[in-house]
Amino acid sequence: MLHLIYILAFTILACIAVANLIRNLIMFSFDRERNYPARYSSTAAHRANFPYPASKRSFKPHPELLDSSGNLIKEPLLVMRSINVEDARQQLDALYESSPGHNKSETQDES
Repeated sequence: MLHLIYILAFTILACIAVANLIRNLIMFSFDRERNYPARYSSTAAHRANFPYPASKRSFKPHPELLDSSGNLIKEPLLVMRSINVEDARQQLDALYESSPGHNKSETQDES
């Protein structure tokens, strides 16, 4: 009997969670299409220097997205290539053998 109560309670909670998720997705899609009025400063001199809204003016990209001259990078930041297991094992072994704490007599004892 207790198992049935648990199943019923968790089923109700799962239905509420899914309904809430769907409602939030719908509300976010409506909110995204809505146009908000731009906020400008009250001083005329300030408006003459910055004709764009404050949200556009204060945009600063993350430093990792800029190249050495300060321009935005338009290429992928992470490029992965697939390698097979043997190549990965050889690269890891080469790194291990070139490490400063590596003792060559340990590898000869193990093999």
